[in-house]
Amino acid sequence: MITISKEKIKEIAEYLDCGMICYYHKKSYEITTIIDFDSHLGADEELWEDVINEVEEHRDDYVEFDRMDSRESFRVMSDFTEVVNDSALREKLIDALNGPKPFGNFKWIIDNSGEYREIWFEFKNQKYIEWVEERISDLNSMEEFDDSLK
Repeated sequence: MITISKEKIKEIAEYLDCGMICYYHKKSYEITTIIDFDSHLGADEELWEDVINEVEEHRDDYVEFDRMDSRESFRVMSDFTEVVNDSALREKLIDALNGPKPFGNFKWIIDNSGEYREIWFEFKNQKYIEWVEERISDLNSMEEFDDSLK
């Protein structure tokens, strides 16, 4: 059973939001991160070689957390529009999500939305925390299932 403190979950969520992949060491409770090379094309893998080798050599000691995929990130943005009280801003955000380049346009509108920018960051952070908690729950369910097959 994987148990991770609220503080570590929050830390993992913040790293994921910054474009990192997180590895949680089951015994030391330490978080190790590497850049998500799929999202950061051209990043120098050599800089991360020691960390990658450590994780690969001791794969069973780590739990891996990936960031949300684009479909899930889109859903978070869409969910945010439902909590925006300013009807003009909500319509702009919905239009951005339904138009070309939804991620970039949504970001531009949020970055220029005054107080809603901070509300967005808090909302997204909470969604990432929930994302990590769901992954932990999924892993624990899989572990229980595996144990029942023995």
